[in-house]
Amino acid sequence: MIIRSPKGTGVIGPPRSARWREVLALWEDLSGVYGYELIVTPVFEFTELFERGVGETNEVVTKQMYTFADRRGRSLSLRPEGTAGVMRAYLAQGGTGRWKVAYSGPMFRYEQPQGGRRRQFWQIGVECVGSSSAAADVEVIALAEEFLSAVGVENQLLINSLGDGECRGAHLEDMKAAMARSIADLCSSHRDVVELNPLRILDCKLCRPDHETLPDIAEYWCGPCRDHFGEVRQGLDDLGIAYRRSSRLVRGLDYYSRTTFEYVSTTLETSQSTVLGGGRYDGLAETLGGRPVPGVGFAGGIDRMLMAAPGESVGMDVFLVGEKEITAFDLMEWAAPLRRAGLRVAFELDPRSVKAQFKAATRSSARYVGVVSGVELEMREGRNRQTLGPEDLEKWGMKAFDPETRP
Repeated sequence: MIIRSPKGTGVIGPPRSARWREVLALWEDLSGVYGYELIVTPVFEFTELFERGVGETNEVVTKQMYTFADRRGRSLSLRPEGTAGVMRAYLAQGGTGRWKVAYSGPMFRYEQPQGGRRRQFWQIGVECVGSSSAAADVEVIALAEEFLSAVGVENQLLINSLGDGECRGAHLEDMKAAMARSIADLCSSHRDVVELNPLRILDCKLCRPDHETLPDIAEYWCGPCRDHFGEVRQGLDDLGIAYRRSSRLVRGLDYYSRTTFEYVSTTLETSQSTVLGGGRYDGLAETLGGRPVPGVGFAGGIDRMLMAAPGESVGMDVFLVGEKEITAFDLMEWAAPLRRAGLRVAFELDPRSVKAQFKAATRSSARYVGVVSGVELEMREGRNRQTLGPEDLEKWGMKAFDPETRP
């Protein structure tokens, strides 16, 4: 019997993986353009990192993490998100200066699998550590805006401010009282968190408190928090980025403060509509044992983005067909200059008839079919024909395929 993959996981293979490769390459390029350098953090960390960073009573920690003991009895967990690991790395290297880093990789949460949500899922994200400026908030939102636009996700941007330690306390007390009055309208999982952190209830799709009776955090903002959020909104206005303030937007992790934001797809169901989210986490470094360090960032799930914008399958640029006694080794030599020009080139590795090779070329969706008959290659695009020698191929490839217009 064939061994199956665990529930909530899966293989991203051809032809679907072509779209994944395209989107991940776009992410690497665009995050680099914005000045965010690559960071690669461990897939597993000591469990304490997430208990302290995400929140010891947060559902991500209590119900969703994959936690296990290593051979020395130490508790380790597969990472459920990326920010805590980045901040730990920042503090470990001295915790000074400004970091602008981008990451891409698998995260793990034991949740009920559904469309756009797997137990092993792929996230992209950035963290700007060391700046308290509203400009940092605006820049990460601008990067998210441009990336989702390039991927083709139709979306709406929601923003809010959760305030800080100076102004949030009174709001939380009033929120606890309001939630206690609506206890019968809360799901069984969240009735016990009213006293611990009532803001989490706003993030629940099952709880139905009377939102008209809930206090709005905007009424509690202190002067600095109000000014900071005003600067964020002005910055977004100046860049022409449309948004809507949502008083219910709190995000699901405990480390957020001040600015929070979400991009929701306008084409997906409401329960699956959030494709990217983030915010400011100025207190996270202290929670992890470091000095106070401001930070802001976001993370987005590739699975859900590609549900909202599946795109088209990307085929080969050139498929080579060998006539007569042409072997795969010969075709490999003809492919080399085309590949140096950056083209996607394929051919049959096993001996096949010319007819079978042309069928394979059709399946590859290649724009060009190059027929090698000896010392020359006939490049075909529909009814157009062009004869090329080995010395012509690299130059031809660079002219025929402008990276800006390549499908």
